[in-house]
Amino acid sequence: MSVSRKLTPVKLVSNKPKETQMSDKVKLKCDIYWAQLNRKNEMSDAYQVNLCNLSDKAVAALEDMGISIQENAEKKPEMGKYITCKSQKPIKAFDTDGVDIVEDIGNGSKAVCLISAYSWTYKNKKGVSPSLSKLVVTDLVEYAGANNVSVDDEDVL
Repeated sequence: MSVSRKLTPVKLVSNKPKETQMSDKVKLKCDIYWAQLNRKNEMSDAYQVNLCNLSDKAVAALEDMGISIQENAEKKPEMGKYITCKSQKPIKAFDTDGVDIVEDIGNGSKAVCLISAYSWTYKNKKGVSPSLSKLVVTDLVEYAGANNVSVDDEDVL
């Protein structure tokens, strides 16, 4: 004699954020600051880059997608209005000929970016974040880093 049981579906719960990709994309010009494309940021544990000095049209298009724009005129006036794009994978950057840029990108480099948005849910929080689809550097500023400090006898106290 066979016995049949009705199985109840079980909903699996994960600690990973749930993400939904959105289809609209915005192409914008920006300045690049704090590019950590090949190494993770220690605070966010993600690869990230700030896309700065966004035009009013770019800001409006990003806000229409639900992306929050940041601005800190007192502490970061050189960055203007900006967004931070983060990724769990290294972020690829290209020059205008389509060649991979492997060196570090310095603050103030100019770029054209393709941005989409994704919505996410994590625990009891929801939001929309930018997703960097393409990063083309049009004017590369050499990364100076902390080791590139010149010591001149006249500057030493």
